[in-house]
Amino acid sequence: PGPGAALRRWEQLRRRAAAPWARGLLAVAAAAALLYGLLRVPLRLRDGLAAVTVFLSTLTPKFYFALTVTSSFISGLIFVFEWWHFRKYGTSFIEQVSVSHLRPLIGGAENSPPPPAAFSAGDNDTSRQNMPECKVWRNPLNLFRGAEYSRYMWVTGKEPLTYYDMNLSAQDHQNFFTCDTDALRPSDTVMQKAWRERNPQARIKAAYQALELNNDCATAYVLLAEEEATTIVDAEKYFKQALKAGEMIYRKSQNCHSQSPQHEAQLRRDTNVLVYVKRRLAMCARKLGRIREAVKMMRDLMKEFPLLSMLNIHENLLEALLELQAYADVQAVLAKYDDISLPKSAAICYTAALLKARAVSERFSPETASKRGLSTAEINAVEAIHRAVEFNPHVPKYLLEMKSLVLPPEHILKRGDSEAVAYAFFHLQHWKRIEGALNLLHCTWEGTFRMIPYPLEKGHLFYPYPSCTETADRELLPTFHEVSVYPQKELPFFIHFTAGLCSFSAMLALLTHQFPELMVIFAKAVSSVSA
Repeated sequence: PGPGAALRRWEQLRRRAAAPWARGLLAVAAAAALLYGLLRVPLRLRDGLAAVTVFLSTLTPKFYFALTVTSSFISGLIFVFEWWHFRKYGTSFIEQVSVSHLRPLIGGAENSPPPPAAFSAGDNDTSRQNMPECKVWRNPLNLFRGAEYSRYMWVTGKEPLTYYDMNLSAQDHQNFFTCDTDALRPSDTVMQKAWRERNPQARIKAAYQALELNNDCATAYVLLAEEEATTIVDAEKYFKQALKAGEMIYRKSQNCHSQSPQHEAQLRRDTNVLVYVKRRLAMCARKLGRIREAVKMMRDLMKEFPLLSMLNIHENLLEALLELQAYADVQAVLAKYDDISLPKSAAICYTAALLKARAVSERFSPETASKRGLSTAEINAVEAIHRAVEFNPHVPKYLLEMKSLVLPPEHILKRGDSEAVAYAFFHLQHWKRIEGALNLLHCTWEGTFRMIPYPLEKGHLFYPYPSCTETADRELLPTFHEVSVYPQKELPFFIHFTAGLCSFSAMLALLTHQFPELMVIFAKAVSSVSA
């Protein structure tokens, strides 16, 4: 450790001393000392201490043993609760209470820090447009509810999706698949209610009711494909029926979209339905092994609707091309979308790193590199890995299988643990396929953190790491998954304090049990000195 480490340690101590709970403790101690100075003479505290000393001198060793055991047990319970609260919520309970109740008493309300950054879904919330890093995005490669998520729940008994995630999906469906003219068509009116239903069986029942009213209701087939189909083959059949109905409705909307604003809204809705169905059909083909067909469908979809780039269809295309090992085509897609003016993602950054690692990973050896130095191609690969890790530092632990994976959620937070889970779930096989790529990642990824020692304050190639990712990821990922937190939080002061208090009390209890007479003499001596 050099001067830099000592400086960082001093900075950490200074920040802890400036924390609200530290100022609260100082205020309480100062108030207690002032109260003692004012009331010492009127209350005759010295005589009271003398009486306490006489009382303590008559106590037996059994009392001291019981006292130390009880104090050790209570402090141990507090320590366990503090530890549990920190692991679950990321904060100290005692510190949180002191900030909530003591800070207003010492006049710190006006200097209180701003509330934690909130997170929003979609881009319609204008009040949060100044916080784009905390926006929740639709997962481009989200799984099928009936054919994949539900099968996981049947086998494991664990719910893979959170209520918050499913609620966001319900909002997406209402935005994508409904419009103001739905009241004119009975089947669309039924589907408008179906997307608001919380019970899956009620949604499926409503979809069948819509089909009874109109056998060409595309959104009803979409719902059945997503939620009732238990296999990808069944889902594809429903989506093909939805495609046939959706194309017919889309052509009708195109012919009359200029007649009124209502018809324009209907055309947007029908366009959303058609794009959604074609994309899911391409994903079905990818899952069923017809990868070249899937690639063609995705390319055609991107050409037909070039303005819908915010749907991130290119990420589906990248994954399919990697499965084909068409690395030249992957590079061509990256050249178009890995642009400084476009929003980044883990898929973009880590795929770029994978391609550069592929050129050198097979012959890379850390021992050889330390002797002769890195070549130009190796430097480029390492820099690409550092860039990817800075964008999302959670991904390497999943790629290196240092953390277990779960099914990816339907929505992700860019640069968060939810995005890392979604990326690694689909792309781990592509890293394993390239010999030496994971070894190069293992040897170099931690070097990123030396370039950004304070990631929440200043970034290197990207903006500072957002502080709201942990809160959003805990809402998006299931409770049985241990959320990855970056930067790693230090243990709060009160966990150290309660652990030390518990250990000290347990040591006193043990000494009192082993040497009762000696500990009684020691306790009497301490009480005499304090009096």
